[in-house]
Amino acid sequence: MAGDKAPAIGIDLGTTNSCVGVFQNGKVEIIANEEGNRTTPSCAAFTDTERLIGDAAKTQTAMNPQNTIFDVKRLIGRRFTDESVQADMKHWPFKVIDRGGRPAIRVEYKGKEKILSPEEVSAMVLSKIKETAKAYLGQKVTNAVITVPAYFSDAQRQATKDAGVIAGLNVLRIINEPTAAALAYGLDKNLQGKQHVLIFDLGGGTFDVSILAIDEGVFEVISTAGDTHLGGEDFDNRLVNHFAEEFKRKYKKDLTNSPRAIQRLHTAAERAKRTLSRSLQASIEVESLFEGVDFRSAITRTRFEQMCSDLFGKCLDPVEGAIADAKIEKKDIHTVVLVGGSTRIPKIQKLLQEFLDGKDLNKSINPDEAVAYGAAVQAAILSGDQSAEIQDILLVDVTPLSLGTQVVGGEMSIVIKRNTTIPVKATQNYTTVFDNQTSMTIKVYEGERTLTKYNNLLGKFRLSGIPPAPRGVPDIIDTFDIDANGILTVTSKEQSTGRSNNITITNDSGRLSKEEIELMINDAEKFKAEDDLQRKRIRARNKLEDYAYRIKSAVNKPSAERKLTADDKQTIIKAADDVFQWLDFNSKATTEELTHQLEKLRKTCSPIKIEIGSGQ
Repeated sequence: MAGDKAPAIGIDLGTTNSCVGVFQNGKVEIIANEEGNRTTPSCAAFTDTERLIGDAAKTQTAMNPQNTIFDVKRLIGRRFTDESVQADMKHWPFKVIDRGGRPAIRVEYKGKEKILSPEEVSAMVLSKIKETAKAYLGQKVTNAVITVPAYFSDAQRQATKDAGVIAGLNVLRIINEPTAAALAYGLDKNLQGKQHVLIFDLGGGTFDVSILAIDEGVFEVISTAGDTHLGGEDFDNRLVNHFAEEFKRKYKKDLTNSPRAIQRLHTAAERAKRTLSRSLQASIEVESLFEGVDFRSAITRTRFEQMCSDLFGKCLDPVEGAIADAKIEKKDIHTVVLVGGSTRIPKIQKLLQEFLDGKDLNKSINPDEAVAYGAAVQAAILSGDQSAEIQDILLVDVTPLSLGTQVVGGEMSIVIKRNTTIPVKATQNYTTVFDNQTSMTIKVYEGERTLTKYNNLLGKFRLSGIPPAPRGVPDIIDTFDIDANGILTVTSKEQSTGRSNNITITNDSGRLSKEEIELMINDAEKFKAEDDLQRKRIRARNKLEDYAYRIKSAVNKPSAERKLTADDKQTIIKAADDVFQWLDFNSKATTEELTHQLEKLRKTCSPIKIEIGSGQ
């Protein structure tokens, strides 16, 4: 790279976690955050005093569930009325509202209500990642490639790009996650000769399958399929529902209306799910889960597989579809590459292997980091990096869904078929349907159904000034132009007059306006200035709650019960419960007040000789 210009970075903006990489000195470095972790939770939280992002936000979720936002990738670029949005809202502790047809999140920050768009929350995560890269590189970072699921709609791509702008990034390109993962795999293996590679990418919230032909540095996507609403979060929710029902059966108490209880149960369920990928059984223990009741349970891998069997089964349909669209046979696939944390689930690996007639699955690349790795490579290429390792690489992507307009009878007239290589420009001729018709509305859709009512309306615009003439005489040409980011512009032109109109497709309910983006950029700067203040208060609160949980848990251990009197045990439990109650009623407590409570609790417990162990 020339001069002191910072290199471009590659960002995997994930549903659950995000990751950032940079190509330097002939290789990709995945950059660890300030906590030393190579992935950062895609999470933002708001308190009475500050905003927290990433690990800091995730660690306080149980104490502040209504104001901790996660899974925002499941909202970005969608309509509020989308079935998936309505379904997800039932699982989230934070409040999602309808703002102009788009979903927005309502939180309380510094005692005031604040409404945030999904783009803003994504921008917060991107800002955190940008700062992580800046700290590593020692330079201000501006240019970035951001990845999205291959099956993201045009509106979701636009919204992701807007999030980058709000975060102060110059988004060089939006690229598909499985394509980025294929880049990582291809470079890692230094492939010789043409190969068909199937990328199976199952993350926290989205699922993609892509088949690429890799040949002498050319990475050509030949088909893609998937589900933008399937992933680890869905498996977690099945476990949460299972344990909530068990709790209700055992204790005759319904915890589903307690955001705090649900969030703590969700954390335990996610941990159990991870354990089941390496063990046949997992236990969960949540102290004082709801109304003072301690909850303990266990689940087997077999039971987990049964409760998620329909979701696991849904993973195979896109594989079958991608192979059919690629016009190849199962035997023509040289390698199957697993990407995304959810591919660690043994049953998913087993189903996939059986479906592909026993083909070995490639687990050589890190499923959590592969997408950021490939994005970093693409960022370097787009920045003009001439390194020998990447100078011959060419990335050829496709559009995931068919695009077209509505014609008479509500039929879909396809202009660009799905899995067409991008960038691409295509035209279609139309005419009027009435005598002396002087204007027409062009409705643009994406989808594979014959009738547009079953497809997704991307946008509409009006073409006026058509010269009066008998029906069928005017010659109108619609041009569909998809750029390298997969973003679509549609232009309609009447040939005899040259009258035209166009739209950059932004979803029917509208993309963020330039004014909205400017306001959000200003807000982001204000947040950044406040972010470094009062972290001590949050740490003090976490320390107090953690100590109270551990001291209460310790009294129930067999080793403690042999040493403690009934009075000792009652004293400790009451002191811990008093702290939990105090925390519930003192959400705005200062660092000094929190520290005083901790000292008071320790003073109560210290005369009673009890081993509490280290914190989690």
